[in-house]
Amino acid sequence: MRQLDTLKAKRAEREARELNEAEDLARRVGKLKVTFILQTGETGKAFGSITANDLAERLKQELGRDIDRHLLVLEHPIKTTGEHEVPLKLHHGVTAKFKFNVKSSEEPKPEALAEEQQPPTEKSRGPRKHTKK
Repeated sequence: MRQLDTLKAKRAEREARELNEAEDLARRVGKLKVTFILQTGETGKAFGSITANDLAERLKQELGRDIDRHLLVLEHPIKTTGEHEVPLKLHHGVTAKFKFNVKSSEEPKPEALAEEQQPPTEKSRGPRKHTKK
């Protein structure tokens, strides 16, 4: 019985320590300001994506601690620029929000931006059907 009580006490101690470490890590992850550079073409279209492996490697660099990529809840690779937020499940009750910015490696050319912002014209809508009366 004493041995069982000792094992329970050790387990409770370990779980409390793990919970404290997870909460501390969650605070550190929440304070991070990280920017990723995504390869893009002239029109701003992405040539690659940011995956859970990329995020885990960057967290390792920033925090100096290994983060398992499976802890990151990333439904699909990130292929767009802008602000993103990915949940990081560190412990049963501890989830950190990893916020980061994705920027383009090249600024889109003004002609490409102008084409994207213009409303569709008659030519771009496709062939027009003529009806006879």
